[in-house]
Amino acid sequence: MLFVFVSMSCSVLSHVETICNCLPLLPDIVDYRHAAKHVPLPSGTPVQVTVNTILSWPQTPILPPEQPRFGRELQLVQVATAYLENASVNPGDCDIHMEISQTADKNAPRVIIETPIDQEYCPNRQSIQAHLQQLGFQLDTSHGGDLVQPLPVSVLGLPFEDFEHPGQRGTVHVATLWEIHPAMITFL
Repeated sequence: MLFVFVSMSCSVLSHVETICNCLPLLPDIVDYRHAAKHVPLPSGTPVQVTVNTILSWPQTPILPPEQPRFGRELQLVQVATAYLENASVNPGDCDIHMEISQTADKNAPRVIIETPIDQEYCPNRQSIQAHLQQLGFQLDTSHGGDLVQPLPVSVLGLPFEDFEHPGQRGTVHVATLWEIHPAMITFL
């Protein structure tokens, strides 16, 4: 009887935690510039940029927490080729948090890209999770980290200037406050 209960509980837990129905541990109000990050991608022709271009963008020391998107943050961009180095799901807001680099070097400087929990990003979130799972990489709120081998990807999204929050913005290889958030990725 205990075995049946435990088996059913595990089945329910794995069913509950899918990549699109994650429940954030933190309320939206504590998420820095939440409204600016959770927007649909605009239509139109994206500006082509590289990871190195993003790394060169000037950074503002700190923006007000309610600052709407402005300037560069309003322009749809595409990184035609980058290397996915790290992936995880942030349990605080349920966004898929990834790090990309210009080259397939594990020590190369990285840029954060995030695919939000918002419903319009669900198909891309499922695609990311499924592709990584095929490679033996588990992606959910309990599993993630550096990939064994960097993967070539294309990124489409909106630039977003975050702020420095020590110990919480990614690995030591993240080299800018600029992110692509929201972002959708395609594996190449």
